[in-house]
Amino acid sequence: MGKRNRSTTFRLAENDLVSVAVDLARQKGCEYSEARFQRTFNMICFVRNGQPEPTAILDTEGIGVRVVSDGALAFGATNLVSKESVTDLVGRLVKNARIASQGLKEKVRFSREESHTANWGVDEKKKLEDIQAEFLIAFLRDIDKSIPSSIAGVSFPNRNLMVFYSIEEKYYGNSDGSKLRGRVPRSGYRCLLTGLYEGKPSTISVPPGYSGLGGTGGWEIMETLDLPSYVPARLKEITSGIRATAKPPTDESLSIILGPEVAGLTSHESCGHPGEADRILGREGAQAGESFLKRDKLGMQIGSEEAFVSDDPTIPNSMGFYLYDDEGVKARKRLLITAGKFTEFLQNRATAEIFGVTSNGSSRAVQFDREPIIRMANTFIEPGEWSFEEMLKDTRNGVYIKSYMEWNIDDKRLNQRYVGLEAYRIQNGELKEAVKDPVFEITTPKYWGSIDARCSDLQYVAATCGKGDPMQGAPVFTGAPHIRLKDVRVGSR
Repeated sequence: MGKRNRSTTFRLAENDLVSVAVDLARQKGCEYSEARFQRTFNMICFVRNGQPEPTAILDTEGIGVRVVSDGALAFGATNLVSKESVTDLVGRLVKNARIASQGLKEKVRFSREESHTANWGVDEKKKLEDIQAEFLIAFLRDIDKSIPSSIAGVSFPNRNLMVFYSIEEKYYGNSDGSKLRGRVPRSGYRCLLTGLYEGKPSTISVPPGYSGLGGTGGWEIMETLDLPSYVPARLKEITSGIRATAKPPTDESLSIILGPEVAGLTSHESCGHPGEADRILGREGAQAGESFLKRDKLGMQIGSEEAFVSDDPTIPNSMGFYLYDDEGVKARKRLLITAGKFTEFLQNRATAEIFGVTSNGSSRAVQFDREPIIRMANTFIEPGEWSFEEMLKDTRNGVYIKSYMEWNIDDKRLNQRYVGLEAYRIQNGELKEAVKDPVFEITTPKYWGSIDARCSDLQYVAATCGKGDPMQGAPVFTGAPHIRLKDVRVGSR
């Protein structure tokens, strides 16, 4: 089950359908055109309480085309992979763009970028396409068997495990002369449990925060995680958060040490998203949200000199890995916050032209029938030089929030709230009793301005970032080391 023949993956694209679309749009007078043949294969397996659920297999392919004509941008796609269908699609897009251009106040222009010709991908030692559903189900059952029926009085009556892999293949061309062929295999795991303590249920994910583990590459990526050992060991740590009874202090300013899972989430939600140029310009306002930032705020001081945030799609084996974006721009590391200042926004070619910069390769589309839009890849707080032991010893009065159970942030990414799961009091440099449900609410400038120390232990978790309409769930990493915030208040739920 799930085996497929890759020998014909790019057969039709190689027969110049991408070139047909690009050239036809040029002949019709378009200022810019691009086409992307994309095939995405997904296999998702589930095991609930040791028993397999139906396996989901999705195999899609088609061509997405964008044109700029008379200053208007139009996008469309077809899964009828033929010259006739592509020709008809381009004709309709050019017509739609010219009609739309009559009502535009501001014309769309793309930044000038270098053209590229490349065949890129991810190395696989154990190819994902050779793996069948039966193997994945057995893999999940081994993890399920490793989960104890109870740990320290917390039982787990419901266990839901999921594993997936995807193979994303693209052939891209544009009117600037770029011709790019890419292949990215990904695999990942998630685990969701119901923990029952003294009759009270609690939802637990391993790792916490409803994130997962995985990356790009062959099946060896999953093997290195050693999940039958990791899951029960991590679950044993997490249960202390469920059983905690001590309340956090609420009437004093103190220090908070955030674990990598919590701090990594903040880099994504309160730096990456508000720094997306399409949000800043208002394009995503009715779809994925707005931003508290304005177009003239590049260079503004948002945090302390210890605030450093980056986004890097080129990290090997990362979930958000790519070497060229879906506008033909070569990917690179983006320095979003440097020493507390916003030094770079995430840009595509259209927004880069407005900002007077070049694109930093942030345009992504998750399927052939989805428009490329500005997306994060792997967003993280840069590591510092402290060890966790040094940071702990240097903290006299505080709370250590290792992981979270709940979070929310407003539409403009300005006000945010986090509820801890694993949390402990810190007194005179030592961890004390577990704290139940600590809550810290903070504005984005206050958060980044409160960071006074970063450890060297950078860690990542896998996540899916939602944005756009229709929704596009993009695979990403969020990451951070342990960090410390000074002079903040912690409440209780």
